Amino acid sequence: MLGALFMKTFVLKEKDILKRTHLVDAKGKILGRLATRVATLLMGKHKPEYTPFLDCGDQVVIINAREVRFSGRKLEQKIYTHYTGYPGGIRTVTLGDLLEKKPERVISEAVRKMLPHTKLGDRMLKHLRVYAGAEHLQAAQKPIPFEIK
Repeated sequence: MLGALFMKTFVLKEKDILKRTHLVDAKGKILGRLATRVATLLMGKHKPEYTPFLDCGDQVVIINAREVRFSGRKLEQKIYTHYTGYPGGIRTVTLGDLLEKKPERVISEAVRKMLPHTKLGDRMLKHLRVYAGAEHLQAAQKPIPFEIK
């Protein structure tokens, strides 16, 4: 009788994960708001069966990365840095320069920094595809258009 009062906890299993593909148009969207919504889709937090220790998120295809918007003076002031591993090997590039050369990198870096900084986060990031223009190579996956407000 006492066992009937308690409910069992639902735990999602790898075989029960259903992944969908979402198509996000970045044209005219602000980078931070776009990145938070995409990170939520990649983690799977929009699903009722979300499990923190499993990769239960969906795949995301972002088009028109070249036409993403920024607020303030970020194009001149925001700086991306990385270290080559050699003495004096710190490299810096501004957001404006990176947007001209590699617009896909701007969005993927913003999303990467919003995902967990673990092996699971690395696996989630592999489900992200970013394209500078309107054409993409994931048409066979029949992506569902996802509107970001």
